Amino acid sequence: MNALSIDVEEYYHGMEFEAAVPADRRHLLPSRVEMTVDRVLGLLSRYDTRATFFVVGKVAEAHPRMVQQIAAMGHEIACHSYAHELVFRLSPRAFQEDLRRARTLLEDLSQEKVRGYRAPNYSIGPSQAWAYDILLEEGFRYDSSVYPVRHDRYGDPNAPRFPYRIHEELIEFPIGTVRRCGLNLPIGGGGYFRLFPTSWFERAIRSVNEDERKPVMFYFHPWEMDPEQPRPKMPPHHRFRHYVNLHRFESKVETLLSRVKFSPASEVLGLSRS
Repeated sequence: MNALSIDVEEYYHGMEFEAAVPADRRHLLPSRVEMTVDRVLGLLSRYDTRATFFVVGKVAEAHPRMVQQIAAMGHEIACHSYAHELVFRLSPRAFQEDLRRARTLLEDLSQEKVRGYRAPNYSIGPSQAWAYDILLEEGFRYDSSVYPVRHDRYGDPNAPRFPYRIHEELIEFPIGTVRRCGLNLPIGGGGYFRLFPTSWFERAIRSVNEDERKPVMFYFHPWEMDPEQPRPKMPPHHRFRHYVNLHRFESKVETLLSRVKFSPASEVLGLSRS
């Protein structure tokens, strides 16, 4: 079984907005997260699929009923930080404070133990290995912040491709890749999923499941289903990355859900959610 994860954040949390809207003004942009999460929940219900929702704490604070609805529908609530700050911009103390604030809030809203964490923009690299000790100290059971690909912003092509233990009590669940021609190719969703044919991802995920007998971690953002979101002026390459094929994204996810089976990450890892 593969893991399906949704990073619940506003469209303006995307890295491209750093070049378009100053950080102290992004919160003035209109929120669209409830509408897009409703769309995601409806889609998952139609295909009887449960997922892990990595929720930004500030978003949960602003939309508590949305988080409660996600949990009530049987999905797993996990942590995507409190303020959506990149880990490599934080000190260990600031990271722990952000983590604790988000986890406490999400557990209060969901009435569940929050077991999983994902760093904004996969920003735990080799130089931020200290973050794993803090995750362990704070009671997390798994992390999903490693993308074993070569990328200009994140990724570690030398990292293991499948779930592995960072510590006896902490598992890393990397974003999905398939091995071709000596390279790790991304099949875990995001912008790659908007760019390339759905059939490629379906075949590649099945190949990993059948040939390597391993699960794939797949992810997307609710804002990727929202082609009507604001479009401030930004550099052309940023505009392409953020907006390409938003109008096709929902139908692509629907096609994938109809052909590939997914579950919450904690269940794929065999972890109790109590």
